[in-house]
Amino acid sequence: MEQIKFQRTIFFMVKYMNRLIAAIEFLTILPLGKPKIYDPKGMIPYFPIVGIILGTMVSAFDQVAIRLWSPPIASVLDVILLVVLTAALHLDGLGDTADGLLGHRSREKALTIMKDSRIGVMGLAAILGGLSLKWAGIASLDVHRSLLLIIIPAYARGSMLFGIRFLEYGRPGGGTGHDFFNDPINTGAFLGLLVPIGLSYFLGWQGVWLNFNFAAITLTLLYYYKKRMGCITGDMLGAMAEITESLLFLLISIRGF
Repeated sequence: MEQIKFQRTIFFMVKYMNRLIAAIEFLTILPLGKPKIYDPKGMIPYFPIVGIILGTMVSAFDQVAIRLWSPPIASVLDVILLVVLTAALHLDGLGDTADGLLGHRSREKALTIMKDSRIGVMGLAAILGGLSLKWAGIASLDVHRSLLLIIIPAYARGSMLFGIRFLEYGRPGGGTGHDFFNDPINTGAFLGLLVPIGLSYFLGWQGVWLNFNFAAITLTLLYYYKKRMGCITGDMLGAMAEITESLLFLLISIRGF
């Protein structure tokens, strides 16, 4: 009996680790080796955990950079590191989404534009604007700087769970995010968000402000996507993460918080 329990424990440990590796491989460039089984639905709950891993790496790097350069320069390097670690995955989605959605175009036309790998003026402006907001927010961080650099990337990637759960996929024929929508995710998929929520406790009132803004940004984006398109795509999920990350860094740096 004890041997059976041990074998089951090992099985579940391997299963969960495999899903985490799959999530890391999908969202970052970290070379951890390919998971044995491709399980899109299984990796979804680990998106916030991947954000914690990314944030921890950026926070550790920031601790060194801020001792060598001024906060504005260290913050630029932090933003660049985030872009490199994610291979600009979410930035690409932000650019394509801006090109498709920011204009008086039909849903079909917007979907066609987002599928085009070329970037337009609106996409470029959105990327530059998002990176600028993120840099400005990080550069203004003082109290709890290291912890916020860990938590906010987790919230940003956690926001995508809500897009997957509450919106239909806009490309039934296939696309970057198609596999995530094959089966509806349940409430258990959101358990990974308990990690950043728990860490936000150590921020005091700053944590309350952070969680309020996370909820407000997520709800606003879901409402906009629903009203504008009635669906979501892989690019729109990436844009959701990027917008959430930039705005949280900016809003948490407001004086008084």
